[in-house]
Amino acid sequence: MATTAGVERGRFRSWLLEGLSDMARHQHQQPGTEGKAAAVHQGQRWWRVMCLTGVDYFSTLGYQPGIAALAAGLLSPIATVVLVIVTLAGALPVYRRVAEESPQGAGSIAMLERLLSFWQGKLFVLALLGFAATDFLITITLSAADASTHLVENPHFTSTLHGHQMVITLGLIALLGAVFLKGFLEAVGVAVVLVALYLVLNVVVVVDGLWHVLTAAHLVTDWTQGLTLERGNVFVMIGVSLLIFPKLALGMSGFETGVAVMPHVEGEPDDDQDRPAGRIRDTKKLLTTAALIMSVFLIATSFLTTVLIPEQDFQAGGPANGRALAFLAHQYLGSGFGTVYDFSTIAILWFAGASAMAGLLNLMPRYLPRYGMAPHWAGAVRPMVLVFILVAFLVTWLFDADVNKQGGAYATGVLVLMSSAAIAVTIAARKARQRGWTIGFGVISVVFLYTTVVNVLERPDGVKIGACFIAGIMLVSFLSRLARAFELRVTSVQLDPMAERFVRDIATRRVRFVANEPGLRDAAEYREKLQQIRLDNDIPQEDDLVLVEVTVRDASEFESALTVQGNVLHGRYRVLSLESPSVPNALAALLLHVRDITGCKPHIYFEWTEGSPYANFLRFFLFGHGEVAPVTREVLREAEPDRSRRPKVHVG
Repeated sequence: MATTAGVERGRFRSWLLEGLSDMARHQHQQPGTEGKAAAVHQGQRWWRVMCLTGVDYFSTLGYQPGIAALAAGLLSPIATVVLVIVTLAGALPVYRRVAEESPQGAGSIAMLERLLSFWQGKLFVLALLGFAATDFLITITLSAADASTHLVENPHFTSTLHGHQMVITLGLIALLGAVFLKGFLEAVGVAVVLVALYLVLNVVVVVDGLWHVLTAAHLVTDWTQGLTLERGNVFVMIGVSLLIFPKLALGMSGFETGVAVMPHVEGEPDDDQDRPAGRIRDTKKLLTTAALIMSVFLIATSFLTTVLIPEQDFQAGGPANGRALAFLAHQYLGSGFGTVYDFSTIAILWFAGASAMAGLLNLMPRYLPRYGMAPHWAGAVRPMVLVFILVAFLVTWLFDADVNKQGGAYATGVLVLMSSAAIAVTIAARKARQRGWTIGFGVISVVFLYTTVVNVLERPDGVKIGACFIAGIMLVSFLSRLARAFELRVTSVQLDPMAERFVRDIATRRVRFVANEPGLRDAAEYREKLQQIRLDNDIPQEDDLVLVEVTVRDASEFESALTVQGNVLHGRYRVLSLESPSVPNALAALLLHVRDITGCKPHIYFEWTEGSPYANFLRFFLFGHGEVAPVTREVLREAEPDRSRRPKVHVG
């Protein structure tokens, strides 16, 4: 019985940790290798991939007109025109430039990562990942909440499902998780069908709505008169629209997904994978086409919903709250068409959650494992899906499955990522000495930063949940890095010819290394170091000793390859020089490598480090050096459980 239970647990563990999703398959690549991986991917035509990002972008039509009506009232169409202008003149040029600068789908975060090194760069990326998590997770929860709203408010189901929106929303999220646990493949074909059907149905709703407006001229007259009484002249309207604009930022939510799916764009057969001109060109087509389609729909639907739907129907509990276009579909095209529209909206909103989940699985593992800031199981899809689904459950419960309550958090995530993208392309243009683009992108950056700040001030719940995600990511990241501090983190060891000669020579006797912290590197330093080590450990003068020096470059990096250079200094001292993020890990890797290539068990000699052990461990954790001797021994102990084969560490 116990054996059967053990087998079942083993099978469950194997299933849970099996494989990676298609969109996360390259998560452990080192920087600069993305192009080689991308060469394997066949890709899809750009318009098909546009549908994959479109399930996120176009699905916002399900709730954007209602949010605009609540935020701007009769001014909603003019405020939406301002949104479209910012989209076409601001967001679109920015992300077209992001596509040029980061054609492997890493986006603006990777662009900014290249600008900063050491811990400040890692912390900055972690903060941006927190806002990206806010964006994608709220996409899942908000889309599921709006999908459940369309289902609950459908006339055929409202009597049965009324009051159960929370349960339905959680069920949709759980269903999304089940799809990924089963094994999610990039369903471009499904996205094409959903987007095509949804856009066609929206065209029908828009055309029918325009017909009703044209045949009832008083509707436009009533709207313009009410707007004039409420806002006065056109300049006041534009000014107020600019102030209201941050509340409508959800209408720009699809651009980050647009560049994230770049690796799935086919491009040209002769594309250079480091600079795929065809893929970049087609991604620009993707972004431009999606923005133009969405801009037309945003303006048309905002105008129609404002003119045709009474203002009180948009309020909480009203029949148009969270489902303005569905309300029009039912009212003017009948219950049958309205139900078809509802199910189309539910499907695309639910699949928008799938797109966001795929984005999370692509984004988080791209950085955290490389920083050593994720457990080993974070490289597998299913455990990460469970984590994200549980967080989505929590967010849904906190926001009571309400679309309007989640709008602030969603807008915050979107706007922070857009601001970071605008800043990144501004810096890129400045480095390229493109003065005109630098000024233009700088102005766009100011607009997005202003919008972000206003959104945060008016709806602080968004930055609060973003801060929670940031705090959670940082806490888990540092705990993971702490737990993995003693791992052997060297991916490979390469000896140059002189270093190989040193190793071959001493392997004929006893392999003895002396760890030396490089200082002046003069003859006196090496002479005194060797004398002290011989005295502390009773090593005879005739025994060979080879000095090993490790220079720490960027201690915030987790894994690295190791290149060992051999030098004869001052005519007599043999020194092996290494560069690594961590002194103990580099020394342990060198010892194990020498053991494997020579068959001899190496010995290494240290002096005790002065100072508090706690302070020295913190120095090791943050700066790669400190309590070197005991940490080297611990790394060796974890890497080689067999004591008879483990290199020897001596401390005098």
